[in-house]
Amino acid sequence: MVDSLISQTPKLNDHSSAVKSEWFDYFRLLKPRVMSLVVFSGLIGMAIAPGSIHFVTGFIAIISIALGAGAAGAINMWYESDIDALMQRTKNRPIPSGRVVREEALSLGIIVAGAAVIIMGLLVNIVSAILLLLTIAFYVFIYTMLLKRRTSQNIVIGGAAGSLPPVIGWSAVTGSIDFFPILIFTIIFFWTPPHFWALSLYNHLDYKKAGIPMLPVVAGLRKTVTYILIYAFLLLPISIMPWFFGYLGTLYLSTAILLGLIFLLRAVQVLKKINKDANTFEQAAKKLFNYSIFYLFILLLSVYFDSSLI
Repeated sequence: MVDSLISQTPKLNDHSSAVKSEWFDYFRLLKPRVMSLVVFSGLIGMAIAPGSIHFVTGFIAIISIALGAGAAGAINMWYESDIDALMQRTKNRPIPSGRVVREEALSLGIIVAGAAVIIMGLLVNIVSAILLLLTIAFYVFIYTMLLKRRTSQNIVIGGAAGSLPPVIGWSAVTGSIDFFPILIFTIIFFWTPPHFWALSLYNHLDYKKAGIPMLPVVAGLRKTVTYILIYAFLLLPISIMPWFFGYLGTLYLSTAILLGLIFLLRAVQVLKKINKDANTFEQAAKKLFNYSIFYLFILLLSVYFDSSLI
């Protein structure tokens, strides 16, 4: 199975003479920065779920979510190692830099993914284990292998994988899926495209060089910023749905509106600077990207604090 997968992917230079790997190189394969946001959103889903969960069981669930996200990241790096070698932003990752052999990354990803799902199923519950498996499979097979190199809508569809952790956290406590975590899923799903498009705005030359059809490469910078504005506008009413349906109160509502308006303002600022010099435009895009992370973190934090008051 592993051999057949390897044979179907683009070849990178043979790293049989790779430099000695350190433990941190293998840790970097798990994409710890991405993992941290996944774990946080999963923890929020667990915290707002009705009922209770034993501390040890909850800890196991969070570790399983983290391992699942990391495993997906490792397999992603294995599959995309050829294009990572071409891009300035990713050329120093463990595989293209020669510190980790591709086959080791794939083996690590498969083993860690299997362990995460099995542990979740045996020690937490089967529903959360199935959701975790679907998340990993969707990210690896649908986003990474099917969409990433074929369509500019890759992140629109593929964003579903990164939106599921709150639902997994909820199901770890309840053993079921409810409308409330689906609303949180929807918010993250609509947040994901403008978040990644902001990143692609100042990395579009890298993506063009690697032949990845990210939106700025296919449609241009102005159209990409326009799409970001559309999604930021849609995110405002979508983000207040937990309040509309009575799950959260005014603390969350005011936070969501304020954060959403600032998101729109930041996107407008990027649009205004599109005709400026490249450095000015890229700095504005980076600020938007960084704000998008802040936006989701604070919004999810307000979900937790408001749900504690109701």
